[in-house]
Parts: sequence; structure tokens; C-alpha cells
Amino acid sequence: MPLTKTHILILTDLDGTLLDATTYSYEAATDALSAIQTLGASLVLVSSKTRSEMEPLRRRLSNHHPFIVENGGALCIPKGYFPFPLEQAAPGGDYEVVEIGTPYVRLRTALKEIGRDLGYRLRGFGDLSLEEVSALTGLSPAETLLATQREYDEPVVVENGMVWSRLSAAAATRGLRWTRGGRFYHLMGENGKGVASRRLIAWYERRAQQEGRALITVGIGDSLNDLPMLETVNYPVLVRKPDGSYDPEVQCPHLTRAEGVGPVGWNRSLMDLLQTL
Repeated sequence: MPLTKTHILILTDLDGTLLDATTYSYEAATDALSAIQTLGASLVLVSSKTRSEMEPLRRRLSNHHPFIVENGGALCIPKGYFPFPLEQAAPGGDYEVVEIGTPYVRLRTALKEIGRDLGYRLRGFGDLSLEEVSALTGLSPAETLLATQREYDEPVVVENGMVWSRLSAAAATRGLRWTRGGRFYHLMGENGKGVASRRLIAWYERRAQQEGRALITVGIGDSLNDLPMLETVNYPVLVRKPDGSYDPEVQCPHLTRAEGVGPVGWNRSLMDLLQTL
């Protein structure tokens, strides 16, 4: 495909956004996925999912671009993707991996301490059986096993009576923080979807400049943990949640609220947007 004057970079959340929150299907988004491929745009998956979960999804999507795992815990860039060395990258299989997050073992220790100090029953994935995680997520047994192979982020079951401010303060004293996804609270370090997205966008901008092109960035999400990512892009898009509402805590300049739940809104908003870029 001949070079155009611009390159479009799309960063997208998965669960509840590109993927249906219940079925995890992206069938409703196939028109926009085809348009992205035709345009030669880059689709970067940005999720709280683990690398083990995201690799098979990338294969199903025929996606060969970088991806961001575990709420910005690490960037995985296919080897040779960018024509220059990547700062702080280390070899990791077929990828160059930039680790940003806090090691999982430290998160597990902190979670136990926070629960003890606050008197909360905090149950992360590391405390649950595979059957319990499967029941909470709707994932198959095989998919559940991949979801529990965590390295930088601990999803935590939200119990009644938990006070967000107390959780935040307890995490902050340990150099950690919380964010909220579609189903769980997530305990993590100073990483986030925004930190990882900015790092990746800078490399795309550098490559675009070398090619004499401008870079246009789009971000799509549905929850509070997507807000840092949405704040980094030119065109932020928020899709509806399964109940038809928009997350009220997601507010940023120039935000487009897509007409449609999950992949339906994802498809509609991108089809409209790509026609104007």
C-alpha cells in the first residue's frame, strides 16, 4: 500500500469495548476492523488482560502490532517493528518488552496487608480457585487459566462496604494505587494505560517523522481505567456499558460518546471517524 500523508494509530480497550462484555465476541466490530486493515492503520490492544490472554486474540484478529498488557504493566513490541532501538526494552520471546509495572508478588503481599489493616475481605485472583475466576468472568476453563497468569496487575473482587478513599490511601502508602475496570478493582504500581500509551505513541511519532508523515491517534474505552489512555490521544471515544450508560467518571476534552454498547459503539464510532480522517 502506498504511503499516505498521515498514519492512524488506534488504541483500544478490550473487554466491554472491542469485545462484548458477556460473550467476548468482536463480531459486531468486523466492519471497522476491515476498514482499519484497508487503511493500513495500526490497531493497538490495550487491556487489563495478561500477555497469555492477548496473544491468541491477536492471532484471531491477524494483529501484528504492539500491545499493552495488564493496565500498562508492560509494552510488548514485535521484534523489528520500529526501525530504531527502544529505550528500556528487553528481549522476551518474539517481542521486545518494556516493563513498567510492579512485580505481581509485591502486589499480592500488599493486598494482604491492606485487607488486614482496613478489615476488608480483599480477594484477588491469587486467592480464588480457577472455578471461582471462571464464574466471575464468564471465561472458559482454558481462558481462565490464561487470565490468572498475571505479572503486573491484581484484579480484586469488589465487596459491599469498601470505601474507595481508604483503599486508595492504603495503597498510596505502599507506593501503589487502584483503578477500576468493568468488573474488578485493580491493584497496581505507578503504571497505567496512559503511561504505556504515551511511551508507545512517542515511538510511532518518531517513525512517522522519519517517513515524512503526520500521526493521528484515536483511543476507545468504556471504564475509568481507560481514562489515562483516552487523555493521550487526539480523538478519545467512550462506548456505552452493557446497561446503556456511559461511565460518569470518564471525562476529558473532546470526548466522543459512541452510540452503542461495547463493540456496536466501537464499530459505529470508528466507521464514522475513519471517513473524516
